[in-house]
Amino acid sequence: MTTLAGQASPATLRSSPSAADDRRVVFFVFVTVFLDMIGFGIVIPLLPFYVQAMGGSAQTVGLILGSFSLTQLIATPILGRLSDRYGRRPVILLSLAGNSLAMLVFALATDLTLLPLLFASRIFAGATAGNLSACQAAVADVTEGAERARGMGRVGAGVGLGMVLGPVVASLLIPLGAWAPPLGAALLAFGDLVGVFFLMPETHRRRGASPAPSKPAGAAASDLWSVIRERRVLVVLVLYFLAFLCLTNIQTALALLAHERLGWGAVTVGRVFGLFGLVSLVVQGGLIGRMARGLGRANVLVLGAACAMGGLATIAAAGGAATLLAGVVAFAFGVGSTLPLLASLASDYAGSERQGALLGIAQSAGGLARTVGPVWAGLLFARFGAAAPFWGGTLTAAIWLAFCLGLRRGR
Repeated sequence: MTTLAGQASPATLRSSPSAADDRRVVFFVFVTVFLDMIGFGIVIPLLPFYVQAMGGSAQTVGLILGSFSLTQLIATPILGRLSDRYGRRPVILLSLAGNSLAMLVFALATDLTLLPLLFASRIFAGATAGNLSACQAAVADVTEGAERARGMGRVGAGVGLGMVLGPVVASLLIPLGAWAPPLGAALLAFGDLVGVFFLMPETHRRRGASPAPSKPAGAAASDLWSVIRERRVLVVLVLYFLAFLCLTNIQTALALLAHERLGWGAVTVGRVFGLFGLVSLVVQGGLIGRMARGLGRANVLVLGAACAMGGLATIAAAGGAATLLAGVVAFAFGVGSTLPLLASLASDYAGSERQGALLGIAQSAGGLARTVGPVWAGLLFARFGAAAPFWGGTLTAAIWLAFCLGLRRGR
């Protein structure tokens, strides 16, 4: 069936062989993000302990995390634009190759106990960390409407499941030596690279009969800038920044707080991060679609911000294990119910030709937060004590909640 213009109708496109592969694409994206995030989940809970063993402080932990995010902030929009121009698959392959090499350098740094080499590994990893935005763009290529929020939830579920299993893998590898967890992460990233090379299809412009004429670089940048200046897009970018700014408190200071107050070591802290990932997995893998349909995306964003604020305040005030874990669960629910919806909104606003670029910029808004947040959290911890980063995060989450309430009123 064709339209009067002689082009295939949406119904025909949906029944075409390439459209029938949409679920397969989402599945392979899920596997890609899952394996990549196992490596992330292996390293992040252990990083504060590695830094302390090398003579660094809480501020050093923040600077290392911030250096990763700074280079990611610069690189991600560029990789997003490249994914729009050359396809999602090459960018994902480049990112995985960079991550594998960076983890090898990380393993060498832990074996030689060289703090500068540890910095170098995270800087290089950040420079090639375009995986998530390219994967989100691939999902956006093959989904639309309500299915897009569900597809982004599947990406988030891969992140959550990786964060669940990563600390478990780390606890199994750490008895072999400090070098073993990052080496395991490098091998997983390389395995992911091989899987994507052989199994991940290209998705960009799959639905079009022919690619749109390319625009000059200046015109394309102007076109993207006109989208970014839209009020609704700016709100999404601000929400990305605030959500990730709160998340950096967990990544930077949770292990240090748990060690100081409860005497927990690397294995126990890894299990707490696994709990965080499990809650995110349940929310993003099973609940987010139903919540978005039943409550509406704006209401779910408000609920997520409120839970994140309550979770951070609970962690700050926690004097025992049960209270600390309750705060972690509440915060994980809040973040898990926010990030897929923000990705869905960003891809909706971008249009098919700018999805990779705008999702890359959205990830860079998060990258800016991950650049500033760890340094700030480490400074607060060093100057004012273990609770200070989390009280600061509570204030940030209150601003996050205010923006969500405004978004709900304006719809």
